[in-house]
Amino acid sequence: MLPAQHDSTIIRSIYDHSLSQSDCFKNLEILCRNYPKRLAGSPGAASAVEWTKKIMDDYGFDSVWLQPVMVPHWVNIEKERAAIMNADGSKTEVTVCALGNSIGTGPGGISASIIEVKNFEELVALGKKSIEGKIVFYNRPMDPLLINTFEAYGGAVNQRHAGAVEAAKYGAVGVVVRSMTLNLDDYPHTGAMRYDDTIPKIPACAISTIGAELLSNELKNNPSLKFYFRQNCGMQEEVLSYNVIGEIKGSEHPEEVIVVGGHLDAWETGDGAHDDGAGCVQSIEVLRIFNELGMKPKHTIRCVMFMNEENGLRGAKEYAKVADEKNEIHVFAVESDAGGFVPRGFGLDGPDSIRNKIIEWCSSLEPYGIHAFYHWGGADISPLKEQGCFLAGLAPDSQRYFDVHHAATDVMENINKRELELGAAAIAALIYLVDKNGLK
Repeated sequence: MLPAQHDSTIIRSIYDHSLSQSDCFKNLEILCRNYPKRLAGSPGAASAVEWTKKIMDDYGFDSVWLQPVMVPHWVNIEKERAAIMNADGSKTEVTVCALGNSIGTGPGGISASIIEVKNFEELVALGKKSIEGKIVFYNRPMDPLLINTFEAYGGAVNQRHAGAVEAAKYGAVGVVVRSMTLNLDDYPHTGAMRYDDTIPKIPACAISTIGAELLSNELKNNPSLKFYFRQNCGMQEEVLSYNVIGEIKGSEHPEEVIVVGGHLDAWETGDGAHDDGAGCVQSIEVLRIFNELGMKPKHTIRCVMFMNEENGLRGAKEYAKVADEKNEIHVFAVESDAGGFVPRGFGLDGPDSIRNKIIEWCSSLEPYGIHAFYHWGGADISPLKEQGCFLAGLAPDSQRYFDVHHAATDVMENINKRELELGAAAIAALIYLVDKNGLK
């Protein structure tokens, strides 16, 4: 079915405006330059909340407000140190970073024999006798054969998330995890890990892929070598923070809400440019485009800057909780949290009958490179699914995302202005189609 001429004209105007008059790149520059360290609970996050609210106020959205939420406050006080301790008494320094939510090592650090494993099954096979008192080195790379790098990430990330708990069951004193990236470089990638209060807590760090290769090779030559790392980090008291929300009221169904959002918090290894500054400025841009082009949506379109996606998802849970308490009707939610790279399509999570409709409508977006559709939505909007909301997630090209994900390379210099603007236009066009046609 060919798209209606009216749809084609409006979608063209959305893309024209985004590619010629967008504020995305400018806003992201300000966010990364002025508020680069904005992990939930930090002073940087608090300042980013104030700035984001001001931006939405200045754009003249119908309503702008802050939604309180208590968030965890993990701090990493100083640069981490690590070294391979050679048999001759010398040491080879390697690059590591603390995993998010990890405890510290104490001021003296940890030095112990190290044992390499690829998965949790190898821990079971080795048993406590082989592991107790040692550092466990998880060295399972992301699968390079998977074209979708998010699938490769999903197949490797459990060693980062649960590795400390599993190793501690066998008496390990620390864990070192190969960074979640397909790149071979010297930038360690952080990310959230968790503890189980019934199991001793041990410190956990990520090692760069170059460091992981070196450590693995050295262990082959000398299985009895030792490893040293020191990190000064830990969890402090919870802090009051906020989701930042702005909306344009619907003209026909104001009680029905379409959400577009990203998460404002970011790990402090980089500036959070792709993860998820890009998604934040794209989401704000969607409402700005509607206002600038005089597009009057039928449904209320709400932009949400979620807090604490990286290490707790508190903002997402609080948003859904408040929506449920107020009996709000959320019909559609789209999230941008996969980087500011060139958009290829969308993840769609909901009934097949609706999913097929959306894919048909999106034939209007094929001239703009939107052609791929997956079965997923997004982390921050996921709690809304229980309320019957259909979920979607912008799907940019994934090949370069894990080069920068949670690393010091996630900075403004690695953002392409045009690709960022194409993403904002794709989301705005999708929301236009859903708003116009409805999902019932």
